[in-house]
Amino acid sequence: MTDDVEVEGGLDEPTGLEPEQGSLALASEHDQHARADWEAAAAGVLRKARRLRDDDPDELVWQKLTRTTLDGVAVTPLGTPELLEGLATTGRPTRAGAWDVRSHLASAPEKQLNEEALVDLEGGVTSLWLGTGAEPDLDALLDGVLLDLAPVVLDAPADPVGVAETFLAWAQGRELHPATNLGVPVAQASAALASRAQQSGVLAFVVDATAVHDRGASDAQELGHALAAAAGYLRALEAEGVDVAAAAGLLEFRLAATDEQFPTIAKLRAARRLWARVLELSGLAGDDAPPMRLHAVTSRPMMSRYDPYVNMLRTTVAAFAAGTGGADALTVLPFDAPLGRPEVLGRRVARNISALLVEESHVAVVADPAGGAYAVEKLTDDLAAAAWEVLGTLESGGSLDELVAATAAERAQQVATRRRPITGLTEFPNLAEQLPERRPDGAFDGVRSYGAAFEAMRDDPPSRNVFLATLGTVAAHTARATFATNLFAAGGVAVDVAGPTDGLEELLAAYDGQPVACLAGTDAAYEEWGAQAAAALREAGATHVVVAGKPADHADDSAAMGVDALAFLTRTREKLS
Repeated sequence: MTDDVEVEGGLDEPTGLEPEQGSLALASEHDQHARADWEAAAAGVLRKARRLRDDDPDELVWQKLTRTTLDGVAVTPLGTPELLEGLATTGRPTRAGAWDVRSHLASAPEKQLNEEALVDLEGGVTSLWLGTGAEPDLDALLDGVLLDLAPVVLDAPADPVGVAETFLAWAQGRELHPATNLGVPVAQASAALASRAQQSGVLAFVVDATAVHDRGASDAQELGHALAAAAGYLRALEAEGVDVAAAAGLLEFRLAATDEQFPTIAKLRAARRLWARVLELSGLAGDDAPPMRLHAVTSRPMMSRYDPYVNMLRTTVAAFAAGTGGADALTVLPFDAPLGRPEVLGRRVARNISALLVEESHVAVVADPAGGAYAVEKLTDDLAAAAWEVLGTLESGGSLDELVAATAAERAQQVATRRRPITGLTEFPNLAEQLPERRPDGAFDGVRSYGAAFEAMRDDPPSRNVFLATLGTVAAHTARATFATNLFAAGGVAVDVAGPTDGLEELLAAYDGQPVACLAGTDAAYEEWGAQAAAALREAGATHVVVAGKPADHADDSAAMGVDALAFLTRTREKLS
């Protein structure tokens, strides 16, 4: 095992298959179009949306439609063959057929966990990820579980090595599925435990990168951390006399899958490429290198406690991306998990998501279905390069905490300005919803959800409402009134709506002494009587006047598209108090 991955080699020189330079033309000559044709068509749409001026060149659409990830990786709006010029790759996903559907069970007495495990197994789950205490009652926990058919992955944070040894002693004489994993973090790996796992024919160790994902890490940071941990593990076991190939074969990686579909596909594909490169630098390549085993878990921080049913959509997209990206095992967390211990419906939906994708949508029929797609291949390559750079930083003594903190701050800013919307929380919130009640289980402790700041405001709504001073007819004020209502609701603030008005008298008749008033109407209405309405409301008792739209001299604050919603709502709530 090399002592310095960065010095010994980089990603510019991997071995493996190169993409084909030619392609079979499947479209008729009539249906074939040049790059300029697409640019013209896309530019026409952007001009109608006022995102391009009439005199802007068509090729500007690439700049307008390309987005940048938190790792600085550009995601192109259209894949083209030239993206792959000079690109070579290795470590492609090779799983064909159904992935291992793995349910997560924890934070309950063994008998209850056993009952849930048996229900999950009967309902289509094929393996169990078991969270346990330091001294689990394995007889009760695994009663009725066919261990030769259903792999068990242990997760015992309090004493992973002790529980692993207890499990091996308990399982002696029992036939175990080869994908069974003792679940010991690589930081606590030892040659003795590796030997015992080999003798039992099971896996032993886990690189769990979801922990840094839960803290806000980017995709590249998650991958870089996973590689650094795995490289350290190989070095440690090699120093104890364990063969590198044997050590690599005892390992499983755990990565997060988010509802950002293509970045997740690329992340899992990049993970295989990166691990293949690490093994190559360790002297293992081709058939000598054991395949990477990937366990994908739907992201915890992407989920929301408010409007939790939207989590079903998020986890479905994440599950599709993980399966398409080549995950060997997939855990879909129940939609109600952020609220506490999931109940029957949440667990059923979670396992059925995989069933729908595999059995009805046939997503698992083809190995690496995204392979060869220009945009996906380019994104995979760029993300792998970014992760390799993170690995080099960590190998050189760089601080992962600093990298993650900067990324978390950037993501929080994007959420605050609603450039990264969260449906049901920052967009389209429902203040009248009744959240399902769940018993706290601590599963999300230490996880900062992407919408945490907005959830905190929803947890503590102000006692007063905002007066929505709608100017003019319903047709005239609806657009801005709806925008303002949804914006206030994102901060737990309700509104009292004036309704249709044709002058100050009707507006003031609807006013009921609220300290904050928000004008909502057309630009023409603002020009005609916005200043008078603001003055009249102040005279009637309003201490803070907001205008929905561009800033105005007669208003104390304004709210329009692109506003820092978090800052705006914080100011408004202070005025309401």
